[in-house]
Amino acid sequence: MEPAAPGPPAVATYHRATRTATYGVLAAAPLLLLYEALILVTGATAYGGVRISADLWIKRLLAALGVTGGLALGAAALVLGAAVIVWERRRGIRPPLKATWFGWLVAESLVYAVVLAALVGGAVGALVGFRAEPLMALLQPAFGLGTKLALSLGAGLYEELVFRVLLVGGLAWGLRKVLPGRTAAYAVAAVVGALVFSWVHYVGTFGDAFTVGSFLFRFLFGLALNAVFLVRGFGVAAWTHALYDVLVVTGLLGLVLG
Repeated sequence: MEPAAPGPPAVATYHRATRTATYGVLAAAPLLLLYEALILVTGATAYGGVRISADLWIKRLLAALGVTGGLALGAAALVLGAAVIVWERRRGIRPPLKATWFGWLVAESLVYAVVLAALVGGAVGALVGFRAEPLMALLQPAFGLGTKLALSLGAGLYEELVFRVLLVGGLAWGLRKVLPGRTAAYAVAAVVGALVFSWVHYVGTFGDAFTVGSFLFRFLFGLALNAVFLVRGFGVAAWTHALYDVLVVTGLLGLVLG
């Protein structure tokens, strides 16, 4: 009897599994729960319902469809998440679910958050003399740490859902029908998505004062997150974004990068 062929390396299996939509849904669940819990405890009472803009856009869309109220929204999230997992399984994609892999996913995202902050911050600093630390002021100084943490987690979840999954993913899907080759479609979608991602931070009541440095930083960071999303999937992109923001608002990023 011939020995069985060796399976793929564990690292390759982990990377293939964790970039699936199934892991994206499951990895997003704790971000959603923590965000809503912190908003309930801090933001909703002390700051009149301060929330991430992308969160409000999604909730307004659902409200227009008749889905309102905490229970209804929670049920909608559960149903949509389950539908994504079922859809993927029907396509024959059934990644192994391992608790340790979720830990690896968060650890991997933390590494990306620090590395991307260093690379993007260094590039922008070299170009226009802008450092990442002033972006901390974008979360209103009056906000407590709990609210800042809530907004950080919400940004990771909702902004990645809107700007990476819907915008970049949707653009790439549409552009593949009109542009020659997948690479060109992904490249155009990534650049457009990063421009929109940066621009929206200056819109609305809590929008920031525009500066070239902050716009360039957000554009390049959005471009990097687009690459993470296209290569590693929604779960890793969401946690990378959330952990970067957490490191910023807690001041830990400055300690790590010196």
